[in-house]
Amino acid sequence: MGLEGENTLLYAVRGQVLGRYLGQLALVLALLTLPPLGVSLYFGEYPISLRYLAVIGLLVTAGWPLSRLQAPDRIQGNEAMVIVTLAFVLGPLLMSWPLAASGLTAMDAFFEAVSGVTTTGLTTLSTVQDKAHSFLFGRAWMQWYGGLGIAVLAVAIMAQHGLAARKLVESSGGELQVSSTRTYARRVLAVYVLLTLAGGLLIWAAGLAPFDALTHTLSAVSTGGFSSFDRSLGGELPAIAPFAVVLVSFLGAISLPLYFYAWRRGISELLGDLELRALAGACLAGALLLALWFWQGGMPLAGALRQGVLLAVSAQTTAGFSAMSTVNLDTFPMGLLILSMAIGGSLGSTAGGVKLLRMLILLRLIRTLLRRTAATEHAVVEASLGGRRLKEADISHALLVIALFGMVVMFSWLAFLAHGYPPLDALFEVVSAAGTVGLSSGITGSDLPAFLKLVLCLDMLAGRLEVVALLVTLYPMTWIGRRQEA
Repeated sequence: MGLEGENTLLYAVRGQVLGRYLGQLALVLALLTLPPLGVSLYFGEYPISLRYLAVIGLLVTAGWPLSRLQAPDRIQGNEAMVIVTLAFVLGPLLMSWPLAASGLTAMDAFFEAVSGVTTTGLTTLSTVQDKAHSFLFGRAWMQWYGGLGIAVLAVAIMAQHGLAARKLVESSGGELQVSSTRTYARRVLAVYVLLTLAGGLLIWAAGLAPFDALTHTLSAVSTGGFSSFDRSLGGELPAIAPFAVVLVSFLGAISLPLYFYAWRRGISELLGDLELRALAGACLAGALLLALWFWQGGMPLAGALRQGVLLAVSAQTTAGFSAMSTVNLDTFPMGLLILSMAIGGSLGSTAGGVKLLRMLILLRLIRTLLRRTAATEHAVVEASLGGRRLKEADISHALLVIALFGMVVMFSWLAFLAHGYPPLDALFEVVSAAGTVGLSSGITGSDLPAFLKLVLCLDMLAGRLEVVALLVTLYPMTWIGRRQEA
């Protein structure tokens, strides 16, 4: 089929479809804004309360009539991706106004909001301990609902049915292979809430004060990394508290549906998961290599093991917490952390990166290619993983995501190099943003040029949406062309 014939099968997005589902997501976001409003009222931070009230009023005023628009339940793939992308862009734009009440510029408030909703944790602030309680809670809360995905919450709370809901969930980073989208969303939400409650009790029992335990729990289970302390986990904290935080981060980096399957089918389902074993192995290998490097550099063995475990798990899970400064690290630990941040955690988890399963697919493809060179002419050597033959769709999607991630990192890195930043530090910062990690080489700060702040914002959004949804939104044919009848 030629290009002209192919174009007759392409359809642009429809305004009433975007309006209806964005309106529904706006109502969900209004509900999600109630907790930070409550925190601001509890601590008497009334100027911030007024801003949250105004945001809620705007969301309800715009969302209610839009959600009543007549639109088909069956929506196009590009419409689903545009809806989710706009939700992850417009949400931070609105939430940046209450954050700015704590003394941030408009640009820094937007950066903080994007970093929150994408579960990244990068910040331009040199200190956070002087900020309002509602500021600290608000950005951690954004990480919590951003980790699950605004669209998944919309499906679970508003009980949407059908193909439209399925496509919204898939576009927010989830991959559905179940018959009921509504059931899937509610199960994942239930797992996420229970994991949050259990993690909160663990972190509180480890010695953190209730408010600090709350904010760190929200950031840890979402693998977000925002801390209410200036030095993250490196301050005067109870000795066990940093390990509790990174343990909760590790649990958040495990595929959320896997917990439900383990509950239904037994613990063997959890322990036998290939991706979970890879996650544990990667964290262990990274911790040992970092600990050995720190020890050889003169750090006491106990301190080297402590820092190695905390930093390796935080990077691999893309949580971004740290008990030591990652500024001016040696070349080897910087390179190791870059690799860990790029790979990330499990598919279906709150973690970022390209995901371990896709890297396992890539490695298995390389192994299959090598085996084919030794096979006879008529031998059939197919790629398989976990006892299952890999389908072409699985392979192509994995390679596409890895390639797009690499392209985002490359072009963003060039932008930093053009501004004169050291190559390794710039690469570390870009991978941290694209992997939604939050560890910093010291580049991100209030003095970073506005253009580069926007580059990092784009990286964070691309990483959270796995690039494809963002590209679809920016693609001209998404907006211009024939439209299906409603």
